[in-house]
Amino acid sequence: MGEVKGYLKYKRLEVKKENVNSRINHFNEFTIELADKEIKLQGARCMDCGTPFCQSGCPVDNLIPEWNDLIYKNKWNDAAKRLLSTNNFPEFTGRVCPAPCESSCVLAINTPAVNIKNIEKAIIENAFQNGLVTPTLPKIRSGKKIAIVGSGPSGLAAADQLNKFGHLVTVFEKNEVIGGLLALGIPDFKLEKNIIERRIEIMKTEKVEFKTKIEIGVDITLSELKSEFDVIILCGGAEQPRDLPIKGREFKGIHFAMDFLKQQNRRNGKRIFTDDEISAKQKNVIIIGGGDTGSDCIGTAIRQGAKSVLNLELFPQAPKMRSINNPWPEWDIIDRISSSHEEGCKREFSVLSKEFIGDGSNVKKIKIARVKFENPDPNTGRKKMVEIPDSEFEVEADLVLLAMGFEGTSKNNLLTELNIKTNDRNNVETDDKYMTNIDGIFASGDMRRGQSLVVWAINEGRTVAKNVNEYLNK
Repeated sequence: MGEVKGYLKYKRLEVKKENVNSRINHFNEFTIELADKEIKLQGARCMDCGTPFCQSGCPVDNLIPEWNDLIYKNKWNDAAKRLLSTNNFPEFTGRVCPAPCESSCVLAINTPAVNIKNIEKAIIENAFQNGLVTPTLPKIRSGKKIAIVGSGPSGLAAADQLNKFGHLVTVFEKNEVIGGLLALGIPDFKLEKNIIERRIEIMKTEKVEFKTKIEIGVDITLSELKSEFDVIILCGGAEQPRDLPIKGREFKGIHFAMDFLKQQNRRNGKRIFTDDEISAKQKNVIIIGGGDTGSDCIGTAIRQGAKSVLNLELFPQAPKMRSINNPWPEWDIIDRISSSHEEGCKREFSVLSKEFIGDGSNVKKIKIARVKFENPDPNTGRKKMVEIPDSEFEVEADLVLLAMGFEGTSKNNLLTELNIKTNDRNNVETDDKYMTNIDGIFASGDMRRGQSLVVWAINEGRTVAKNVNEYLNK
């Protein structure tokens, strides 16, 4: 390593953020990045640990110690080449990845981990600024045609890899913009859309073809697509949201989180949407679900001018530090305070949503009860949820957003026309090469593995591309 005892000499530095009172008045990114000289010293904290557990924690197997060492030595271009050799889109993951690599950092056993995520972002942005990220066309074309259904991170990664292999790639997107949930689901304050557009323009120059507002299974059947292309890859995501079928669910003002987030992203992009407007302005907002999607709803509702925001979570609040049954280098299950939480919301843990109360048309309140978890099952280790007697209470609710995750892919003509098999989790079933039960049709990303991280979707896209290339070269 460049500085063997750097981890003893330098402290972990976090990026600064724009003041809360200022940033809630806009939807732009608000982090104030570390200077290059500060990033260099953060790279110097990377230990000569012998076994880089950070790489095992990274779904795309980033060469983390290598590029940490390179930026310490001011070899930024070499660091970018190492980074791009394993990750097609570090400008995305450097912004939205929860950094499982940092949980696995050897330093994280008893001290703050190396600031891997911010180093990654700094490397790729430096590369863009210095003209290192440029279109590169393959020297030889195979003539093989590949259709990719869905333009989220999995579809984009597959397209990028297969185009580099020399195949002819066309990406079909049912929405009006490329990027899947990167473009429509993740708020601009976490990922500004010009970052996605910058990458798409490079891919277009490299001759990847993008077709928007075409829904396979509706505008074109899968069998029609199969007759035109040598291979099809399904990358449609896990789009079926988990519902909350309790009394009063029919009242107006109760929406799935993703419908709310997509609308705001379309507003920001000055795009048209035809569904009824969902607004948090001057409303008491209840967000059910304590994950990243719930956090995104909190930040969006606050920026829309919500009167109050309450986040409800069924499970208990996680500890501040690792518990004894959550050892390093596992992902640390701890209470994480997101930037949206900092902006002003109340959180309730171990609460069960029991009933929506309305005025005959619109939701007005939600009835909640407190619960506890006890008597773990000896086989699964799962604790039984028990409602606490006489713990019910009601909270005013003018807008309720359901952010409880997803239940696999949507069942529609895309899958049913050719009877593509799904498993018991409602994900597309594949063999170990990611091929479905139909020869020449593959699947990857959330559609195959279920709801997951952007970095896992990139991993899936890269893996299916490798498998498809082998299939075509038999």
